[in-house]
Amino acid sequence: MIVKVLMVVAFFVVTVAVGFYCHRHSTDVNGFVLGGRSVGPWLTAFAYGTSYFSAVIFVGYAGQFGWKFGLASTWIGLGNALIGSLLAWTILGRRTRIMTQHLDTATMPQFFEKRFESKKLKILASAIIFVFLIPYTASLYNGLSRLFEMGFGIDYSYCIVCMSLLTAVYVIAGGYMATAINDFIQGIIMLVGIAVVIFAVLNMNGGFFASVDALARVVDTEVSSQPGVFASFFGPDPISLLCVVILTSLGTWGLPQMVQKFYAIKSEKSIHKGSMISTFFALVVAGGCYFLGGFGRLFDIDVKKEGFDAIIPFMLSDLSPILVGVVLVLVLSASMSTLSSLVLTSSSTLTLDFIKPLTEKKISEKKSILIMRVFVAVFIIISAIIAIVQYKMNITFIAQLMGLSWGALAGSFLAPFLYGLYWKKTTKYACATSFVWGSGLMLLNMFAKPYFPEILQSPINCGAFAMLGGLIIVPVVSFVTKKPSVEGINSVFSCYEKKVMVPITEALNVEEN
Repeated sequence: MIVKVLMVVAFFVVTVAVGFYCHRHSTDVNGFVLGGRSVGPWLTAFAYGTSYFSAVIFVGYAGQFGWKFGLASTWIGLGNALIGSLLAWTILGRRTRIMTQHLDTATMPQFFEKRFESKKLKILASAIIFVFLIPYTASLYNGLSRLFEMGFGIDYSYCIVCMSLLTAVYVIAGGYMATAINDFIQGIIMLVGIAVVIFAVLNMNGGFFASVDALARVVDTEVSSQPGVFASFFGPDPISLLCVVILTSLGTWGLPQMVQKFYAIKSEKSIHKGSMISTFFALVVAGGCYFLGGFGRLFDIDVKKEGFDAIIPFMLSDLSPILVGVVLVLVLSASMSTLSSLVLTSSSTLTLDFIKPLTEKKISEKKSILIMRVFVAVFIIISAIIAIVQYKMNITFIAQLMGLSWGALAGSFLAPFLYGLYWKKTTKYACATSFVWGSGLMLLNMFAKPYFPEILQSPINCGAFAMLGGLIIVPVVSFVTKKPSVEGINSVFSCYEKKVMVPITEALNVEEN
């Protein structure tokens, strides 16, 4: 117990110290929200990765999908690395950084306002973010409950309060830079922790080959009568597996807390290096989590009684005290990094996109930062209260809404944001249609699920459908609605036409050849 307590306390001390150290970087709005747009590749890549993977992934999704798909669930982690990280950085990173700086935007709603010349789009986007990020924030605490009860035997409510206070302290004190540095530290812990835990769990079952052999012998007639299906290449349900890959991988392209990381990139080199670092991080952390979850059926647990969230904690319950301490710090790192990113996104959106436009007098930089800091505290308090109420009263509504939030946010924003970066003919009407399509479809899925086709009754499948549908809807609506003014759209895209001098190592001198 002493070892575990010391590890957690040391983690908290370092986290808070970083927050106060970075206070000097948060003296204006640009510094507080984006770190002055001067964040290097390592910090940006780890900030992206740690915001991506929370305790929900490690405890909830890894256990649930590992149980359903077996070793094939590793494809989810690979998809997260290749589509959610590498392709996201390659396709979105550079253009996002250039256009958002050109339009002087710090949030995704501001981007939609200035890119499509519509304040209504900003308000609508802000409302969607506010509605769907709060329950997502609350759900981050869920993954900690069973692990802290297993490791310390303390009430989950105390864990929520402690985690909330510490996250609030370092985000309020240091803003984005404190979040980025802490994400880097927490990311290192996650990389080391997941590798150690996988090695320990496999050893409990005789090593890798013995574990795979044992998994191949598992038969669940309710899932599939085929022997060895849980150790097969695509598992018992390839279609559902593909939907999970799409939702958890392509979905990051439209999540405001993820895309906003590209706003703060320092330079061209940072983008190239950051994409490699972020992809490696996702391969180890996401690939490792789902790979670990794939062996859940080797452990004697009653899933129907205990639920999917109990699988990973049960797998780790017999580890040594030091390894349990590593797991606790790992899950704390995953949860706090994502929590800090979400509350910073929510508070900046509410302040810059709601409060500022409604005030008659211009709000100073100092007052804007104060308002954002207040809302950081408010969002954390609300999410903590929701998490405690959910835990005490065993309410499942919030947990369900968390699964819907990814589909709603990405289904609403992915298509108009992507097309808005690349295609001049994208219209504000297409953008608004995508907002209504993504958020409306997921709300209908929640309240009118029985009326949906069976394959779309799952929030995961429906979320993937919402994103793919948006990619078709936006160009179709753009073709049949009024096009933006030529002068206005040329001004927006002029940022891509500016000439810059680069070393010959980065670009060949064609004239000399």
